[in-house]
Amino acid sequence: MSRRLLILFTALLLSACDLLGLGPDPKVAQKEADAKAIGGACRHGLRSIEDCYTLNKGVNKAAIYAGWLEMDAYMRENKLEGLRAEIPAPLASTPAPAQPVEEVIVEPKAKTKAKTAAH
Repeated sequence: MSRRLLILFTALLLSACDLLGLGPDPKVAQKEADAKAIGGACRHGLRSIEDCYTLNKGVNKAAIYAGWLEMDAYMRENKLEGLRAEIPAPLASTPAPAQPVEEVIVEPKAKTKAKTAAH
């Protein structure tokens, strides 16, 4: 009887791991969801998976791929066309014409003899 209680008590303790904060880290789940969203956006933007990896270094490639595949299946199923994602070229700022710099010449001050006080 006591052995059964011990097993039951152990099972109850282990089932409460999520309540104690010992479950999976929510930041990890959020990063994976973000990576899947990036993959889906790349597919919708008609980017290849390789381009998506290149543009998003440091992001979980497996999650990007999963998001890309999900969006691909969704687009095929609903006969949707993607929208070409264009990154606008940065505006070329023309440098302002150089302003002439006035040359300032600093001449050393003439040495003056200090007046000595007579005793």
